[in-house]
Amino acid sequence: MAHCGGSPVGAVEFLVGAIASAPTAPEPYAALDELWRDRRSELKEGLEGDGSLSAVLAQAYFLFLEENMDDAVMALGSVTGARPDVAWGTAPWFGNARFLGAVSAEALAEACLRTLDYGHDLNTDEMRERFTPWFHVIDAVSERKPVPESLAAMARLPRACGRYELSFTLCDRADAVDRVMWTEVARANTWRAMGDLDQAAAAFEQALTLDPTNWSPYLDLADVRAEQGDFATAVALVEQGLQHEPHEVSLRAGRAAYRTRLSGSPDDLRALIALAPELANTSYRDLLIDYACAGTGLPRGLVAKARRISKN
Repeated sequence: MAHCGGSPVGAVEFLVGAIASAPTAPEPYAALDELWRDRRSELKEGLEGDGSLSAVLAQAYFLFLEENMDDAVMALGSVTGARPDVAWGTAPWFGNARFLGAVSAEALAEACLRTLDYGHDLNTDEMRERFTPWFHVIDAVSERKPVPESLAAMARLPRACGRYELSFTLCDRADAVDRVMWTEVARANTWRAMGDLDQAAAAFEQALTLDPTNWSPYLDLADVRAEQGDFATAVALVEQGLQHEPHEVSLRAGRAAYRTRLSGSPDDLRALIALAPELANTSYRDLLIDYACAGTGLPRGLVAKARRISKN
């Protein structure tokens, strides 16, 4: 199988196709192993700078063979993020004892974030099934090396998959080492994903006591208060955040939206319209526009202008 004729890169593409159709099968990996032993320099040259899915998946395995577990897991995270419909994590090497003993918490955290890069919906039974090997690796590595910031980042993957209990477990493990703001943010976002806004708000408040100079939890808490209909508190929180980061566009947009909702101020709605193109997160932008346009007594033409931004 390894000697499929032609270039070794062509053989790699063929083998990755076999892995995609049967990710647990050991045979394609044995063939990749043989290719790596026989034609390593050609492979390195042929795959260098190739960002295709088959090249990145093959590199993940070759990095594993070279005992570079950190780069291996990050490459697998990238492939999984691009194509979460394939259970890449069921690969025989991913989660074996050699891998689990060597991969760092920091690299695994980065890999978890990469699985979320493309915004796919992972909160389904099928996805939970496919990501089971990832949950196993997260559980093992977080227990072996509980680095609080890394565990807080890891918690985003199980949360996205609806595995809330694992997210909370990671937060508790992080707290046992050191109380940090990011852990409370992870906990708050898990409560928020579950629809418990009171618990989410309490955790964001806790995050602010741990790091009162970071602007981000002010905006998070403001957004929760807005969701609860308390726009006066939302405005006050955003103003506090702006004291720490006066140029942050999401804070400025939040302030404009929540003030528009609170007072029906056309000037604030104009400010939001001006800031909207700078907001990278379009769903958040559209949410702010919805809040603002529900303000009372706003000029109809201005509301229509804001609404047109949401449609684009």
